[in-house]
Amino acid sequence: METTAPLMLFNSLTRRAEPFVPVHAGEARVYTCGPTVYNYPHIGNMRAYVFADVLGRTLSFKGYKLTHVINITDVGHLTDDADDGEDKMERMAAAQKQSIWDIAEHYKQAYWADVRALNIRQPAQWTVATDYVEQMIEFAKGIAAKHCYELESGLYFDVSTVADYGRLARAQTEDGEGRIEAVEGKRNAADFAIWRKTPPGETRQMEWDSPWGKGAPGWHLECSVMSGAVLGFPFDIHTGGIDHREIHHPNEIAQNQAHCCTNGLDDPRNSGANIWMHNNFLVERSGKMSKSSGEFLRLQLLIDKGYHPLAYRLLCLQAHYRSELEFSWEGLGAALTRLKRLVMAVEQLRARDEDTSSTAPGPRFQPFLERFDAAVSDDLNTAIALTVLEEVAVLKKVDPAEKLAALAAMDSVLGLHLLNLTRTDLRIRPKSAKINEAEIEATLAARKEARAAKDFARSDALRDELAAKGVEVMDGDPLGWEWKLVP
Repeated sequence: METTAPLMLFNSLTRRAEPFVPVHAGEARVYTCGPTVYNYPHIGNMRAYVFADVLGRTLSFKGYKLTHVINITDVGHLTDDADDGEDKMERMAAAQKQSIWDIAEHYKQAYWADVRALNIRQPAQWTVATDYVEQMIEFAKGIAAKHCYELESGLYFDVSTVADYGRLARAQTEDGEGRIEAVEGKRNAADFAIWRKTPPGETRQMEWDSPWGKGAPGWHLECSVMSGAVLGFPFDIHTGGIDHREIHHPNEIAQNQAHCCTNGLDDPRNSGANIWMHNNFLVERSGKMSKSSGEFLRLQLLIDKGYHPLAYRLLCLQAHYRSELEFSWEGLGAALTRLKRLVMAVEQLRARDEDTSSTAPGPRFQPFLERFDAAVSDDLNTAIALTVLEEVAVLKKVDPAEKLAALAAMDSVLGLHLLNLTRTDLRIRPKSAKINEAEIEATLAARKEARAAKDFARSDALRDELAAKGVEVMDGDPLGWEWKLVP
């Protein structure tokens, strides 16, 4: 379909929505800050990748040739973003008494499993930090003379050498004081490590020789090098969680300025990317998501409790990416019900017309597609886009093949996998359940026979038997489900 609405995206650097104007005509080059693979990602982390996926899908929907890069940080990220604490990877390797390389591989695969479960499209390239260390050293050598100084602990970037440092974060107060406390030896409180030397007498599992001694690159350096190496400066869009907006991305921007021009940020191109985009936090009632507080809410926990992972994706789409999103099990259940309704509508269409390979949405659907296009073009307003999708799903007296084509076009952006899911895929099946589906179906068949024979005592007894094993039978449920397993 032809999309006509101008694509407007909120630029965190300028704090306003701006029309997307590609650096290279017809192309869209996007870099997303990926995970540090020292632990499992929690569902709040994964919200960032659902957001970035919707952005990439929207750019494809709008006709751009997309090159999307996501990095894997397997070295250099300290326990504190402000250059403090231990390397997260080294610390986890020591705690688990494993090779740091094994730690990185295990958690990278776990992250990729979550990516697949959430129907997040594969990027054009995964960049792994340790593959780019030599390029990081060359990058640092290129900016060191004008922008860096050496301390006993490593090579530090002097933020006073570039214009408008911290503009992205709005980190400066009226008195000009940054929110990062001063550290002994630094020229400025906000100066940050480009290269961290291995302390005397220590040996790290990940360390390299450099002009500043044996050590490892700083986390901020990695993203500058990988984004520039693969996408070129300036590229179109840089994404990440809102927590990156305060320290990591301002430091990345400073390095990009030093590498390219040092000029001010009134021209966003000088930051390395034309547009910087950030998703807001996922929160639960106890506060912001954290790996160290309460039940570790990773995607696998949702799956173990019986929820399909795409119910979580739908939960994310129900809120604007720049708004805080509250997680609750009740909210997840409601999102699952909403997903079920959509899946049932698509199943009914497929049953009526199975050959839709060459079908396009007809004129009847054009106003809906235009409204959908307008919603996603308005800074990825997926909440409105979902309501348009649902309006199409319930339309009556229309060609089923054309209707299915319209839903497929919309789902190419939302990524809910509607043409592939079935009702049975979405049944709640907790991992802890002590009964399998064959047993459930056999008992339900016996119960139907009892009800047909008006043996209601036996019917009730079979229902109670299922309930004792955690199966809730939903007679008369408008969605048509016969049962669900109770977590």
